[in-house]
Amino acid sequence: MLSTFPTLLPFLLFAFVASITPGPTNILVLSNSARYGFKAALPIIFGACISAAMIVWLVGSGFGKVLNTYPGIGTATQVIGSVWLTYLSWQIFCAPLDSMVRTKKPSVQPRRPGSVDAAALQLINPKTWMMALAVVSVFVPGDSEKSTAVLQLSVIFFLVALPCLGAWAVVGVQVGTRLRSPHAQKYFNRAMGILLLGAVWLPLLMI
Repeated sequence: MLSTFPTLLPFLLFAFVASITPGPTNILVLSNSARYGFKAALPIIFGACISAAMIVWLVGSGFGKVLNTYPGIGTATQVIGSVWLTYLSWQIFCAPLDSMVRTKKPSVQPRRPGSVDAAALQLINPKTWMMALAVVSVFVPGDSEKSTAVLQLSVIFFLVALPCLGAWAVVGVQVGTRLRSPHAQKYFNRAMGILLLGAVWLPLLMI
């Protein structure tokens, strides 16, 4: 039961820190809510939270042993994820100015990321897999209640991550209200692209 779960409070703190600290998903939420509004960020938030919770469940259900036995899988995921996130950061850096700073709607609307994009981002995000491995190794008991504990942790992580990413969306909306000129939005897009690039490569350079 959750009420008797011995590591509930430490896990809540861990989940909060893991969800609220800057990362690729947080930056994606901030960037899109600033450009398109809070509602546009909701599919990204739900997709990312559901995907992260599923990764915790997968790792706790046995896939974590596969990653430990075959570290090449983790390395391949890290490489693919880093390359894709680098491309995404470039797309944000060069993003065209949207209707927020134009008097007329552009004839071709840029494609907005959705729940599937956010879920895929979590699947190839090395930070998410490392977080899930840490959750399983630290917070999951090695007894007969392991499967129940893993499921509980997955649900709790989802519930904690949801308002954390929502807070980033709120901040993004506030930022968006100040992006009333092409000049301001151009530098915002560039800053988001650089931040995403840093979130991807700085942890790898520190290994």
